[in-house]
Amino acid sequence: MANIKSQKKRIKTSELQRQRNVSQRSKMKTLEKRATAKISAGSLEDAAAEVKAAISAIDRACSKGVLHRNQAARRKAILQNSLNRMSDV
Repeated sequence: MANIKSQKKRIKTSELQRQRNVSQRSKMKTLEKRATAKISAGSLEDAAAEVKAAISAIDRACSKGVLHRNQAARRKAILQNSLNRMSDV
């Protein structure tokens, strides 16, 4: 345990931030899984709505610093490409 007052505060704030990041990352992953499930199920309208929600969550996580921008772009591209492949078939 830290003895310095500023470090004690820093431990508290970093733990709060970690909890926020964990919850946001969990929500983002849940939306991604839901979108991929709808895509594999084959319903185009439902899948499009879920992909839109997942992309929004990914952008939100990226802007908050939870996710690196390259990883966010990669995840969005994977979702969008799989949706596009489904709509082409």
